[in-house]
Order: sequence, then structure tokens, then C-alpha cells
Amino acid sequence: MKTILIATTNAGKRAEMVSAFQSIKNAKWLSLNDIPAVKDVEETGTTFAENALLKAKYYAKKTGLMTLGEDSGLTLNALPEQFGVRTRRQITAKNDIDWLRIFLEMMENETDRSCIFTSSMALFDPSINASWQTEGETHGQIVEFPMSALEPGIPVSSVFVPDGFDEVYSAMENAYKNRCSHRGKAAQAMQKIIEEMGN
Repeated sequence: MKTILIATTNAGKRAEMVSAFQSIKNAKWLSLNDIPAVKDVEETGTTFAENALLKAKYYAKKTGLMTLGEDSGLTLNALPEQFGVRTRRQITAKNDIDWLRIFLEMMENETDRSCIFTSSMALFDPSINASWQTEGETHGQIVEFPMSALEPGIPVSSVFVPDGFDEVYSAMENAYKNRCSHRGKAAQAMQKIIEEMGN
């Protein structure tokens, strides 16, 4: 059985990723909360893909474990110079509720609420110094108020409606969400890579 470290302390991201990979039977999933404290890596990449690989390599080399790094965020048509690779760090807030409140205030007077959610994943195996990368995108709209309960660590999921759907991410059942979400799409591609390793 492979042990794979998911390079996050974010409970919401970890839950989504474990759910997306649940059909992989020969893997044990850990997160940064399951290992001795390691100093956080500075996310200096200019793209989601760069940050995902940076995290995967850094924590793999620190722990010796095969590591999955993920970076994701919003690209907003109304605020093109903001968010992106700095989506979570764009707003300083003491909790998810405050983060979402500030975010919705920033969007309050915007008529164009369309956006793209992107997820990049990178898997790094320190034993052979090899990496694999995947990416997923979902287009959608930011609604004016939360349509479902906030998911820990990913508050924007309660206000993001994917194109072609009528409910926000956080209102969807996991299996349904994994088929349409940016993170689910990246995970589906990564799952094939991991399964091929076991053959």
C-alpha cells in the first residue's frame, strides 16, 4: 500500500481530495496534520501549477513520502488583478465567515460575476525524483449570498455556482461535486496516474 501525503492543513481541501480518490484501494492518505510539524513552504509560484509542484517537492523532501501538492483559486472577470494564485491570501480574516463577508463586499457592486475556478495537482515521488501534474477548470458565477453552509477552509464554495448547474459547490453531494468541480477534474486525471503506478 502506498502512503501519500496531501500537502495541506486545510480540512476542507483534504476532505475533498480524499473523497475524490476514494476508489484508489492501494493508498493510505495523510495530511500535514498527521505528521510532525514542518515549516510552511513559501508559495512563490506565478501559476497554480508552479505552486502545486513547489509544495509537492518541498514536503516530499522534508518527509521522504510521496506527496501530492495542490493549488487552486478563482480568476474573476470583474477583478482580474486580484485573487488567482493568491485567492485565499488575498483577504486577511480571522475565520471563514469573515473571509466570505469581505469577499462578497468586494463583489457587491460588480455586474459581471463570472469566474473560473482552477485546481492544479502535482505528485512527487522522492524515491525516484519524478513528478506528475494535472489540472482542472470549472467556469461559473458568484452569487450574492451563501446558498449553503460553509465548508471549513473553502468558504467560497457556498457562493460559487458552476455553469450548467443550479446549486453551489457546498450544497452538492461529494460524488456529484467531484464530477463537475475543478478539484474533482484534476483528481480524476491524477487518479489514473496513481492507479497506473500500481500496475
